[in-house]
Amino acid sequence: MAQTTIDTDAYLLYPSPQNQHRVVFTYQHFVPHPYSLIYLPDYGFSGKASLFAAQRKRDGRMGQVVSCELEADLERFICQFSPD
Repeated sequence: MAQTTIDTDAYLLYPSPQNQHRVVFTYQHFVPHPYSLIYLPDYGFSGKASLFAAQRKRDGRMGQVVSCELEADLERFICQFSPD
């Protein structure tokens, strides 16, 4: 069954059915590439993470939000992610 959207101050989020953790964690990063394939297990995170399709409210731009429990995991994602 599809989960409803999550409405935050900054984003309208659509949870991925692939998420093990259906939580919006403290550390978040918006990726302005809605069609990039992001497979979270490939990043070797130490903590929990989740992925959402997202619409950024301030400008309506579509993309994805990676949400991590640990700041170090989010920094790892930002350093390793390449949309190409």
